[in-house]
Amino acid sequence: MAKKKKKPNPKMQAWIDARKLYHLSHAQVQMARELGMNPKRLGKKNNHDQEPWKMPLRQFIEHLYFKRFGKERPDVVLSIEEKVRRDEEKKASRREAKLLRRQAEAAAQAKPEASQPSLPAA
Repeated sequence: MAKKKKKPNPKMQAWIDARKLYHLSHAQVQMARELGMNPKRLGKKNNHDQEPWKMPLRQFIEHLYFKRFGKERPDVVLSIEEKVRRDEEKKASRREAKLLRRQAEAAAQAKPEASQPSLPAA
């Protein structure tokens, strides 16, 4: 039986849709996210060939990124799908560590209570 593929959360799905709609690369999507851009508002920043003074969206994102961070592209480029997968793995490992920690605490609390003799009342 094949494992059911989980859809990313709506925020990440909006970036995936924007990447497809505006033909952005993974690096450009990551740059836009780091700049704090809203994927729903990218259409306003996109040049529709009616405004000759306006830069194309891809170049605009790269220009702003260079202006803010002083480098051409991010050091490590992750696709949105890869980021979602890593976040899920991280969340699962944290959940497992938390469960193990709680089990250890429960075992530690149960052990001293059973081994301590009751004190006589004075």
